[in-house]
Amino acid sequence: MAEKFDFIDSAKYDFKDPEKYAFRTPKGLNKEVVEEISRQKQEPKWMLDIRLKALDIFLKKPTPTWGGDLSALDYDSYTYYIKPSEKKGGTWEEIPDNIKKTFDRLGVPEAERKFLAGLGAQYESEMVYHSIREDLAKKGVIFLDTETGLREYPELFREYFTKLVPIEDNKFASLNTACWSGGSFIYVPEGVNIDIPLQAYFRINSEKMGQFERTIIVADEGAKLHYIEGCTAPQYSTLSLHTGVIEIFVKKNASVRYTTIQNWARNIYNLVTQRSMVEEGGLMEWVDGNIGSKLTMKYPSIYLIGDNSRGKILSITFATEGQHQDAGGKVIHKGKNSASTIVSKSISRFSGRCSYRGLVKVIKNATGVKSSVKCDALMLDEQSRSDTYPVMQIDEEDATVSHEATVGKISDEVIHYLTSRGIKESDAQAMVVMGFIDEFAKELPMEYAIELNRLIQLEMEGSVG
Repeated sequence: MAEKFDFIDSAKYDFKDPEKYAFRTPKGLNKEVVEEISRQKQEPKWMLDIRLKALDIFLKKPTPTWGGDLSALDYDSYTYYIKPSEKKGGTWEEIPDNIKKTFDRLGVPEAERKFLAGLGAQYESEMVYHSIREDLAKKGVIFLDTETGLREYPELFREYFTKLVPIEDNKFASLNTACWSGGSFIYVPEGVNIDIPLQAYFRINSEKMGQFERTIIVADEGAKLHYIEGCTAPQYSTLSLHTGVIEIFVKKNASVRYTTIQNWARNIYNLVTQRSMVEEGGLMEWVDGNIGSKLTMKYPSIYLIGDNSRGKILSITFATEGQHQDAGGKVIHKGKNSASTIVSKSISRFSGRCSYRGLVKVIKNATGVKSSVKCDALMLDEQSRSDTYPVMQIDEEDATVSHEATVGKISDEVIHYLTSRGIKESDAQAMVVMGFIDEFAKELPMEYAIELNRLIQLEMEGSVG
């Protein structure tokens, strides 16, 4: 029986295009489907061999039983590859009108014109548009869709592909490696500072499909980059699947920030593996916002392998009826005097559930490590749920590690104070929620902070009565 999802959403995101495509595989996943994906992309044999090995591992691995409820996943019901058009556009005019209109409606081309250094737009299984500012290209910055990265820079691509997330890492990483399509391939040369963000926008339009982008980012010594990821889909009564893999390499004294504003529809399983490795003096920041999806299971990870390396994970989750946001972060300290912070903010209402799942590990001889974890949960009613599952593995005595967690509700006194001054109760609650996530919003570029505020306001509509 198809599931029903009752929630408030915005017409900006929840609209459907007629399904037009250049090619699609049959429903279900088998060797023939994987071979066809590789054939469509005209890949080298070594990539097909990796795909087929990953498929074998995926089929043998059981579906995880920890975390969120994955019992409704029916792998045979999904379409694993849809090619929306025959070619990718270097300008918006070069892509099909129906796809261009979709991204126009989402405001993506406008964002590119106003405040982005480069943009990739993925529709279904393929990047349909990709561009980068000319001055950055002249400096040697590579910003391509992942297929083009494989084709034009095969040695560089092969050096990093599956190095942080091996094909056997987990069932959904194996699935992604077998079916990957789209995503971004980025290389920032030594000493190059990209002062305004690059962005990729991911859109699912079709019903009961899987999207499996693969992103690789390499920031060479002393380089600096901010990459923003946005994602939406229309609402269907049936379930779809998004399983991405992101591998980020932060070289000596380099800096990377990866920002996600996830607003998938409530019929989508969002099961993502994100991992980064940081060398001496480098900095990795994950700024992770999860508002949409039926179930999110995502734990951005940082491996601080270099001395004096630093990592920061800042996340918010918002769960309402029918949603479970199971998110968090992992930091592994190997370098001496490395430092990390994890800050998690969660909001749940109307029986929504948020879970923080995290790990801090300090390896023996990683002296001088400093790490702090802070989890704050805000529940807006008695039916909502918040869980915290922190793990600390400290194998070195010369380390300072702290963890604190708070769980609370909106104060009746605060709401009374605001309503007594003429503010509607729903608006008063929204004001408190926005104050609660202010630490996260401040880390976003202004345009994205405004969009986040708008999304939270939208979620809060009708929250009283």
